[in-house]
Amino acid sequence: MIDFQNVSKRFGAQHVLIDASFRINPGEHVGVVGPNGSGKSTVAGLISGESSPDGGDIVLPNDASIGYLHQQVSEEHSATPLLMFAEGGVPALQKIETEMAGIENRLAGNVAGDDQAGLLQRLGDLQTEFEHHGGYDLRHRTEAALTGLGFPPSDFTRPIGEFSGGWQMRAALTRALVANPDILLLDEPSNYLDLPAVEWLQRFLRSFKGTLVLISHDRFLLNSLTSVTIEVANGNAERYAGNYDRYIGERERRYESRIAAQKNQDRKREKAERFVTRFRAQATKASQVKSRIKMLERMDTVEVPRQIVSRGTIRIPTPARCGHEVMRLDDAGLTYDGSSWILRGLNLRIERGEKTALVGHNGMGKTTLLRLLSGTLKPSAGKRVVGHNVVQGYQSQEFADTMDPGMTVLDTVKSLSFDIREQTVRSLLGGFGFSGDAVEKRVSVLSGGEKVRLAFARLLINPPNLLLLDEPTTHLDIAARETLEEALKQYEGTLCFVSHDVAFVENIATSVIAMKPPGVMRFNGDYAYYREKQAQAEDSQQPPSPSAQAAKSNDGQTVDKKELRRQRAQARQAVAAETRELRKTVRRAEQQIEIFETEQAKLLEQMATPTDTFDFEDAGKRLKFIQSEITEYTRRWEDASERLEELA
Repeated sequence: MIDFQNVSKRFGAQHVLIDASFRINPGEHVGVVGPNGSGKSTVAGLISGESSPDGGDIVLPNDASIGYLHQQVSEEHSATPLLMFAEGGVPALQKIETEMAGIENRLAGNVAGDDQAGLLQRLGDLQTEFEHHGGYDLRHRTEAALTGLGFPPSDFTRPIGEFSGGWQMRAALTRALVANPDILLLDEPSNYLDLPAVEWLQRFLRSFKGTLVLISHDRFLLNSLTSVTIEVANGNAERYAGNYDRYIGERERRYESRIAAQKNQDRKREKAERFVTRFRAQATKASQVKSRIKMLERMDTVEVPRQIVSRGTIRIPTPARCGHEVMRLDDAGLTYDGSSWILRGLNLRIERGEKTALVGHNGMGKTTLLRLLSGTLKPSAGKRVVGHNVVQGYQSQEFADTMDPGMTVLDTVKSLSFDIREQTVRSLLGGFGFSGDAVEKRVSVLSGGEKVRLAFARLLINPPNLLLLDEPTTHLDIAARETLEEALKQYEGTLCFVSHDVAFVENIATSVIAMKPPGVMRFNGDYAYYREKQAQAEDSQQPPSPSAQAAKSNDGQTVDKKELRRQRAQARQAVAAETRELRKTVRRAEQQIEIFETEQAKLLEQMATPTDTFDFEDAGKRLKFIQSEITEYTRRWEDASERLEELA
């Protein structure tokens, strides 16, 4: 059990925690949430013992092992090979191994009698303890975790110091995971991961049996892994039952309930105070006045949690219309040395209105492809063709480095468009959460989320109809991510983006480009459709299951009843799993058909009563595309429905 009892912590003049109390029970998977700078990492540091409270007590279980993902790898490990570093998270195992080796060396000498028996007994105890700590399968688990997080086996012998900071953090995450501690503290573990690695991490942590404390802005991890949420905000820490989505609903209910209770108590207090004021001087009312005064003294204060920092708003203006084909790469390729191709033979077409996510492991070329599309990089082979009237806006990962820290918010945007009136700039900034005196803030004092909003305002002062965004959610808390997500869902232009936030990709992408160097593979559907196709491809490459092989090897021979029951149970589970996936496919197909049919009806209506500027050529192409998509999703709906009937 982890028990915070009236814990206070301050850094300089800032009070991060003020008399915070909460409890984490053994085996619970807990998500710690709150705005940036609210004290979430401080909680992890207090649990790990790397910092101590200024007041109050923290009770931890005796002899519990704690695994803590640090945000930086110590330089003392720079020469350590990757595999050895990742295995080194269990010091107890190293100590046991050293003692076992010493005993084995002594037993190899001339040891007899009681000494030999004692050494053998000690060796047996050590071997049992070694097995308990997972020592015998440590190498296998470590290699599997490194591979799952994107390291190829050829990297296992490379020194840690040769890797970039992001890959060092993956190594540190592996080290924490394979240690299999009693308490696992993970502070923003997905910050340096790509989508495949985030999904691998989620699968790994679902089976973790110990106590998990997960500090994260990743809604996918919080919703799928946690059953308790602790909100750290405004110096307080409050516990909620349920994952992130349930916490959001419960927080709103608690807030409304406490507001109502506070108003009711204020009415009672006001009524009692009026009575005291009115009748204090009347002797006949003395006992009643005294009673009211005592009641006021005993009346508890109803604490209403302050609202978490406002999400703000981002309103992207409607961009100028462009041609149906926004961008095209024809047999494009990129190489820096003329022999090793990062991308090659790339044929890609981006159409108006698409919102496309680029997915794949880090190092597969996602950022490179965005730079090719933006024109920042010139193709070494083939060509890049920009569509009619396309105005692009490219947001790189280094956006913060391109803003002058000494400039104000207002001047940062004004400097890009001198001919636009200041009131227009202020109006735009207001849509990004900068109003009143906030526009006079210096860039240097802005939070990560504020810098992202400012960068978007600067990008959109001349609204582009093609947005190219590279990891736009980095350094954003959940509220800021949701704000950006909502704005991009409403954006009427074309979007290509890279993000490691699964929920962000799920909620925005209408198509997916998977990096398969030196080329790509396109999926004309949302992220759920892409994962469905990936799962089907992986299943087709899997060898037959042991039960299927056993059934085949029996060749009609009698199977014992226990084995038959086991096979039937497996078959039922397989049918249930397939049924769930088929129902999801049916629902997705119905939703997509409805979306396309609505657009088709609107387009046909426009064609029936065209305006002078109506583009029949573009409309015809779009109508043809819509009809082909309706046909495709109808086929998927029919196939899934037929299979459901077969299973039923």
